[in-house]
Amino acid sequence: MSAPAPDRCNILVVDDMEENLLALEAVLGPLHQRLVLARSGEEALKAMLRQEFAVVLLDVVMPGMDGFETAGAIKRLDQTKNVPIILVTGVNPDADYTYRGYAVGAADFLTKPIDPWVLRTKVNVFLELHRKKQELAAARAGVGERVAAAVAELGRVEGLLRDSPVPDARELAERVAAVRREVAGLG
Repeated sequence: MSAPAPDRCNILVVDDMEENLLALEAVLGPLHQRLVLARSGEEALKAMLRQEFAVVLLDVVMPGMDGFETAGAIKRLDQTKNVPIILVTGVNPDADYTYRGYAVGAADFLTKPIDPWVLRTKVNVFLELHRKKQELAAARAGVGERVAAAVAELGRVEGLLRDSPVPDARELAERVAAVRREVAGLG
């Protein structure tokens, strides 16, 4: 999956009606993120397999694969199962309709007409969450690299101690080996 520029996130907007895509594009434009537009559930799934998304805005009522089916398919894929989905509908959902959305993995549900401020605010929350996840992953990778370097250095010191003629060096080498194993378990 390809990633956007570090300061921009991908947002997938899925709707079968061109005018709805244009309206959502206009509402989300001020967020200055990369918007990817899809006109069907199938097109949305293809896009999700090609790149990483911070959030998906997904129309419920579409011909062919509807929003519920698309959300379910997104949540079944390992590489996309954690992407938050905001379902969007022009139908006034009853409790069963809303429950069905949450049951397939939607994080939120909005009814058209959508208040632009509310939509931008909700999307911003998911963008910030996505950025924090990326920062955490980068920090974890850095820690893993430092642990690997420490393990290698401890191995080097252990070898020097084992080969040392200094009294008690072998005992110290055993202690270093124990620490090395413990530190290796942290990585």
